[in-house]
Amino acid sequence: MKLEGCTALVTGASAGIGREFARQLAGSARTIVLIARRLERLEELRDELKRRRPNLNVHIRAVDLAERSQLHELVKWLEWEKIVIDLLVNNAGLGDLGSFATSDPERIEKIILVNIFAPTFLARSLVPVMIAKKNGGILNVSSSAGFLPIAGFSVYAASKAYLTSFSEGLRAELRGTGVSVSALCPGPVDTEFTEVAYRPGDHPATGPSFVHVAAEDVARAGLAAIKHDRALVIPGLAMKVAMFLARITPLAILRLASRFSAKRV
Repeated sequence: MKLEGCTALVTGASAGIGREFARQLAGSARTIVLIARRLERLEELRDELKRRRPNLNVHIRAVDLAERSQLHELVKWLEWEKIVIDLLVNNAGLGDLGSFATSDPERIEKIILVNIFAPTFLARSLVPVMIAKKNGGILNVSSSAGFLPIAGFSVYAASKAYLTSFSEGLRAELRGTGVSVSALCPGPVDTEFTEVAYRPGDHPATGPSFVHVAAEDVARAGLAAIKHDRALVIPGLAMKVAMFLARITPLAILRLASRFSAKRV
């Protein structure tokens, strides 16, 4: 799809990859709708984007994607304001690192709502209009974790497996309609996500630096994917190679690796 002159909605826009999506879209979009829980950060980002491009229309909405009522209110607000979204960037995500047996049930519910329900609901709300216009795009920010069974990160990894599969299925359904669907599956990225995913008292492990990709590079890869109608993109050469090997590795071997990592949780 063409990004020039589009109206884009970005969830999880207050920090990390979402903020980079907003910054990069600001150079081509006509209107950007920024969604996150932290209104103060959204206001700072809006002011930054307006300074760079005064003619850009920037709307901000404080929305907790784990609250279904707020999702419904967001869609009603878009209809009321007659804002027709051309590009939906489902970027917001939530994780929980640690044993499933000791996890907070409320936290698990929020992960499912933010990572699975919210992007599905927003896509269902916006796709019919995109089809009617014969133009649009949905960029789902999934994760390379979705390709693997990951002990200590099982709910998050499973939620991203859903999002990648959903993207592929929806893409097939929308073939020929003018609506593109892409899944962005990054590996480790230096954002607040890991700090939030760790439980109190735990110390975040950064992992080898060569697999890390900068947030701006991840956002750039995602926008290129939707612009050129690519089904799936994994930013960074190291992660591309690692995920290729993971996807051709027999499941039995992956299970053994997962059991080994489980002993360290």
